[in-house]
Amino acid sequence: MADNTRPTGHQRIETSNFLMIVLILITIAIGGLVEIVPLYFQRSMTQPAPGLKPYTALQLAGRDIYIREGCYNCHSQMIRPFRSETLRYGPYSTAGEFVYDRPFQWGSKRTGPDLHRVGGKYSDEWQRVHLNNPRDLVPESNMPAYPWLARTAVDPADMAPKLTALRRLGVPYSAEEVAGAADAVKGQTELDALVAYLQVLGTHVK
Repeated sequence: MADNTRPTGHQRIETSNFLMIVLILITIAIGGLVEIVPLYFQRSMTQPAPGLKPYTALQLAGRDIYIREGCYNCHSQMIRPFRSETLRYGPYSTAGEFVYDRPFQWGSKRTGPDLHRVGGKYSDEWQRVHLNNPRDLVPESNMPAYPWLARTAVDPADMAPKLTALRRLGVPYSAEEVAGAADAVKGQTELDALVAYLQVLGTHVK
């Protein structure tokens, strides 16, 4: 004789795809709230690290070029708290170091080295030669060359709107910095801007 008893308890959940999906989504939502929301109230997560300053107009232009050229596809900017990484790259990264980065450039792949502490590690001229043709300095490098950066000028008209937008998001740019953004990049090439950006990375850490 067939058993027509309706499933109850766990059996009911396990035999209903719809109910299972709904409960999984509710569980994920509650877990996300419990894990993520408290981070917004921790000062170490929302306040800038000691010595951290917003990017200058030229550095910000360089950061935009870094993103445009896809540098984040091969370089991370997140030093994990492992001895092997701190010995190679320097102090591990903290949340307060990224409060002015929108979007942050943590990355997830290291075809090339991590760049979070690269600022000041090499001279400006080294960076220029390396960006123009990496194999002039590192023969085995598989990094592409970027010779057009030295021939392309930064557009001054782009800068004030960018600083204004970041100011609205909470980056503490003054009215004078916004007004002077165009003049700060006038006559500068994209290579100048990218080198300025690379040379400031991690320099607030003593």
